[in-house]
Amino acid sequence: MSVDSSYLPAVRTKTKPNTNPNPNPNPYNYQQVASADNARQRLDDQSTRSTWSHRAWMATGCVTLLICLAKSIIGAANSHIWLQPILASLIGYLLADLASGLYHWGIDNYGSATTPFFGPQIEAFRGHHKLPSTITRRELANNLHELARAVTFTVLPFDLFCDNPTILGFVGVWSGFVMFSQQIHAWAHGTKNQLPPLVVVLQDLGLLVSPWQHAAHHRPPYNNNYCIVSGVWNKFLYRHKIFEALELVVFSKLGVRPRSWDEPNSDWTSQDSDICKTYHNNKN
Repeated sequence: MSVDSSYLPAVRTKTKPNTNPNPNPNPYNYQQVASADNARQRLDDQSTRSTWSHRAWMATGCVTLLICLAKSIIGAANSHIWLQPILASLIGYLLADLASGLYHWGIDNYGSATTPFFGPQIEAFRGHHKLPSTITRRELANNLHELARAVTFTVLPFDLFCDNPTILGFVGVWSGFVMFSQQIHAWAHGTKNQLPPLVVVLQDLGLLVSPWQHAAHHRPPYNNNYCIVSGVWNKFLYRHKIFEALELVVFSKLGVRPRSWDEPNSDWTSQDSDICKTYHNNKN
């Protein structure tokens, strides 16, 4: 049995001076990795900060959601009908998780940075797969402004023209969880000592997707656990091969192969230091 001498205590011995101009270095230099991480973080500082435009869209998204939910509650109180709006809200919560998975699957597997409309989002998800921990450094409005903008235009017509508390309850809850799905996703890359205690409790209860569950999405074969709200659909979708069936349909109709059918390249896999962070996150 051989023993790696690097793990043995140092012993004073007389040795010849090392004349090799390039002594055998550790192939994985953690100081260099830390330095690279720090440099990358400095570069990311500007791109992870919220602008006034981001904050404005975040504000409009939140206002339209609050109006929608308030109208649902007031309508339910005036009509003395509570069961239907509550059930509709629960369905909205469940379907928001499913919607996040379907969208995440599509963005991960199809298109490129040049794809019309979706290109920037595809590029952002590619960057996230390469450096997963970056999402934890994004400010709230920076992370959510695109979803907030979509929610604003989706929910506003219901705010203006709908008075049905059941419909408003569904739309408000579904849109709210869709809008905040990226923040829930960011929490799934955090550690317990970094997260708000309430978030940790909700993750432990399975009401929000947890780090240990989402970690499977960032490990080979990179073709499952796409849902990022509660993650409640992940087992069902994987067990019944729903995404595989959808991929076959797309391929048979359009001739387009999903990325999950090919060996992942460096653009869609985590760098070593970020893999270490992801594993560390899921152990805490």
